[in-house]
Amino acid sequence: MPSHAIPTHRKARSAVTSQPKTADDLFAFFDQLSITTTTHEHAPVFTVAESQALRDEIPGGHTKNLFLKDKKGRYFLLTVGEEAEIDLKRIHTRIGAQGRVSFGKPDALMALLGVVPGAVTCFGVINDTDNQVTLVFDAALMEHETINGHPLRNDATTSIARDDLKRFVEATGHAFTILNLSAAEAT
Repeated sequence: MPSHAIPTHRKARSAVTSQPKTADDLFAFFDQLSITTTTHEHAPVFTVAESQALRDEIPGGHTKNLFLKDKKGRYFLLTVGEEAEIDLKRIHTRIGAQGRVSFGKPDALMALLGVVPGAVTCFGVINDTDNQVTLVFDAALMEHETINGHPLRNDATTSIARDDLKRFVEATGHAFTILNLSAAEAT
Protein backbone atom coordinates (compact mmCIF):
# COMPACT_ATOMS: atom_id res chain seq x y z
CA MET A 1 0.00 0.00 0.00
CA PRO A 2 1.45 3.46 -0.87
CA SER A 3 2.40 5.61 2.12
CA HIS A 4 -0.37 8.10 1.33
CA ALA A 5 -3.13 5.49 1.24
CA ILE A 6 -5.97 5.80 3.71
CA PRO A 7 -6.03 3.03 6.34
CA THR A 8 -9.14 0.91 6.53
CA HIS A 9 -11.21 -0.02 9.56
CA ARG A 10 -9.94 -3.60 9.29
CA LYS A 11 -6.35 -2.41 9.65
CA ALA A 12 -7.27 -0.26 12.65
CA ARG A 13 -8.49 -3.27 14.59
CA SER A 14 -5.15 -5.01 14.35
CA ALA A 15 -2.97 -1.90 14.62
CA VAL A 16 -2.01 -2.41 18.26
CA THR A 17 -0.37 -5.73 18.93
CA SER A 18 1.05 -4.90 22.37
CA GLN A 19 -0.65 -3.67 25.49
CA PRO A 20 -1.69 -0.02 25.31
CA LYS A 21 0.27 2.47 27.34
CA THR A 22 -1.08 3.26 30.80
CA ALA A 23 -1.39 6.52 32.72
CA ASP A 24 1.98 5.73 34.34
CA ASP A 25 3.53 5.36 30.88
CA LEU A 26 1.97 8.68 29.89
CA PHE A 27 3.39 10.42 32.96
CA ALA A 28 6.83 8.91 32.29
CA PHE A 29 6.64 10.27 28.73
CA PHE A 30 5.78 13.72 30.10
CA ASP A 31 8.84 13.45 32.36
CA GLN A 32 11.05 12.52 29.38
CA LEU A 33 9.80 15.66 27.63
CA SER A 34 10.25 17.79 30.80
CA ILE A 35 6.54 18.59 30.74
CA THR A 36 4.99 19.47 34.08
CA THR A 37 1.40 18.39 34.63
CA THR A 38 -0.97 18.23 37.58
CA THR A 39 -3.29 15.26 37.99
CA HIS A 40 -6.41 15.27 40.15
CA GLU A 41 -7.80 11.89 41.21
CA HIS A 42 -11.60 11.63 41.42
CA ALA A 43 -14.46 9.16 41.10
CA PRO A 44 -14.83 7.76 37.57
CA VAL A 45 -16.77 10.05 35.23
CA PHE A 46 -18.22 8.87 31.95
CA THR A 47 -19.84 12.01 30.56
CA VAL A 48 -19.18 15.73 30.46
CA ALA A 49 -22.26 16.25 32.65
CA GLU A 50 -20.79 14.00 35.35
CA SER A 51 -17.44 15.76 35.24
CA GLN A 52 -18.81 19.30 35.54
CA ALA A 53 -18.92 19.01 39.33
CA LEU A 54 -15.10 19.13 39.25
CA ARG A 55 -14.85 22.53 37.53
CA ASP A 56 -14.35 24.59 40.69
CA GLU A 57 -11.44 22.35 41.74
CA ILE A 58 -9.66 22.19 38.37
CA PRO A 59 -9.12 25.46 36.47
CA GLY A 60 -8.59 25.69 32.71
CA GLY A 61 -10.30 24.43 29.59
CA HIS A 62 -12.07 21.09 30.04
CA THR A 63 -12.32 18.77 27.09
CA LYS A 64 -14.91 16.73 25.31
CA ASN A 65 -13.50 14.23 22.81
CA LEU A 66 -15.26 12.77 19.80
CA PHE A 67 -13.74 9.66 18.17
CA LEU A 68 -15.13 9.61 14.64
CA LYS A 69 -14.83 7.53 11.50
CA ASP A 70 -15.59 8.56 7.94
CA LYS A 71 -16.94 6.48 5.06
CA LYS A 72 -13.42 5.65 3.84
CA GLY A 73 -12.45 4.18 7.24
CA ARG A 74 -10.33 7.16 8.34
CA TYR A 75 -10.40 8.04 12.02
CA PHE A 76 -10.56 11.49 13.60
CA LEU A 77 -10.29 12.63 17.20
CA LEU A 78 -11.94 15.99 17.82
CA THR A 79 -10.89 17.59 21.10
CA VAL A 80 -13.21 20.47 21.92
CA GLY A 81 -14.32 22.43 24.97
CA GLU A 82 -16.82 20.63 27.17
CA GLU A 83 -19.64 22.99 26.20
CA ALA A 84 -19.00 22.83 22.44
CA GLU A 85 -21.82 21.68 20.22
CA ILE A 86 -20.66 19.79 17.15
CA ASP A 87 -22.98 19.21 14.21
CA LEU A 88 -22.12 15.64 13.19
CA LYS A 89 -24.12 16.01 9.98
CA ARG A 90 -21.84 18.80 8.78
CA ILE A 91 -18.52 18.51 10.60
CA HIS A 92 -17.05 16.28 7.89
CA THR A 93 -16.66 19.29 5.63
CA ARG A 94 -14.53 21.10 8.23
CA ILE A 95 -12.21 18.22 9.11
CA GLY A 96 -11.61 16.83 5.62
CA ALA A 97 -13.53 13.60 6.11
CA GLN A 98 -14.95 11.68 3.17
CA GLY A 99 -18.70 11.90 3.61
CA ARG A 100 -20.53 12.07 6.88
CA VAL A 101 -18.88 10.75 10.00
CA SER A 102 -20.10 8.40 12.70
CA PHE A 103 -18.73 7.48 16.08
CA GLY A 104 -15.88 4.98 15.97
CA LYS A 105 -16.55 1.57 17.51
CA PRO A 106 -15.17 0.73 20.99
CA ASP A 107 -12.83 -1.95 19.57
CA ALA A 108 -11.25 0.60 17.20
CA LEU A 109 -11.03 3.11 20.05
CA MET A 110 -9.09 0.60 22.14
CA ALA A 111 -6.94 -0.56 19.21
CA LEU A 112 -5.95 2.95 18.15
CA LEU A 113 -5.99 5.10 21.29
CA GLY A 114 -5.79 2.47 24.05
CA VAL A 115 -8.85 3.75 25.89
CA VAL A 116 -12.45 2.74 26.49
CA PRO A 117 -15.57 4.86 25.97
CA GLY A 118 -15.80 7.38 28.79
CA ALA A 119 -12.01 7.81 28.91
CA VAL A 120 -11.43 9.22 25.42
CA THR A 121 -8.67 11.80 25.49
CA CYS A 122 -6.23 13.56 23.21
CA PHE A 123 -3.49 11.93 25.32
CA GLY A 124 -4.53 8.66 23.64
CA VAL A 125 -2.43 9.52 20.59
CA ILE A 126 0.50 8.10 22.58
CA ASN A 127 -0.96 4.69 21.66
CA ASP A 128 -1.53 5.47 17.96
CA THR A 129 1.94 4.46 16.83
CA ASP A 130 0.84 4.06 13.19
CA ASN A 131 -0.65 7.58 13.01
CA GLN A 132 -4.05 6.37 11.92
CA VAL A 133 -5.98 9.03 13.86
CA THR A 134 -6.19 12.63 12.68
CA LEU A 135 -6.21 14.94 15.72
CA VAL A 136 -8.18 18.17 15.50
CA PHE A 137 -8.38 20.72 18.32
CA ASP A 138 -11.14 23.31 18.53
CA ALA A 139 -9.77 26.86 18.36
CA ALA A 140 -11.94 28.00 21.28
CA LEU A 141 -10.47 25.30 23.54
CA MET A 142 -6.92 26.23 22.53
CA GLU A 143 -7.47 29.79 23.77
CA HIS A 144 -7.07 28.43 27.32
CA GLU A 145 -3.59 28.50 28.84
CA THR A 146 -4.32 25.19 30.59
CA ILE A 147 -6.09 22.20 29.02
CA ASN A 148 -7.58 19.35 31.06
CA GLY A 149 -8.08 15.78 29.91
CA HIS A 150 -8.23 12.22 31.17
CA PRO A 151 -4.82 10.53 31.52
CA LEU A 152 -5.96 7.39 29.61
CA ARG A 153 -8.44 6.58 32.41
CA ASN A 154 -11.58 8.34 33.55
CA ASP A 155 -10.91 8.49 37.29
CA ALA A 156 -8.44 11.36 37.01
CA THR A 157 -7.99 14.64 35.19
CA THR A 158 -4.59 15.88 34.06
CA SER A 159 -3.92 19.58 33.57
CA ILE A 160 -1.29 20.54 31.00
CA ALA A 161 -0.17 23.88 29.58
CA ARG A 162 -1.50 24.44 26.05
CA ASP A 163 1.98 24.75 24.53
CA ASP A 164 3.12 21.61 26.36
CA LEU A 165 0.09 19.76 24.98
CA LYS A 166 1.15 20.74 21.47
CA ARG A 167 4.71 19.59 22.20
CA PHE A 168 3.42 16.27 23.59
CA VAL A 169 1.34 15.60 20.47
CA GLU A 170 4.26 16.38 18.19
CA ALA A 171 6.56 14.13 20.27
CA THR A 172 4.17 11.21 19.60
CA GLY A 173 4.77 11.73 15.88
CA HIS A 174 1.35 13.25 15.27
CA ALA A 175 0.40 16.44 13.56
CA PHE A 176 -2.65 18.33 14.71
CA THR A 177 -4.96 20.92 13.27
CA ILE A 178 -6.66 23.76 15.10
CA LEU A 179 -10.04 24.66 13.57
CA ASN A 180 -13.17 26.52 14.56
CA LEU A 181 -15.23 23.41 15.22
CA SER A 182 -17.78 24.72 17.68
CA ALA A 183 -18.28 28.19 16.22
CA ALA A 184 -21.44 29.01 14.30
CA GLU A 185 -19.38 29.42 11.12
CA ALA A 186 -18.11 25.84 11.50
CA THR A 187 -21.37 24.45 10.16
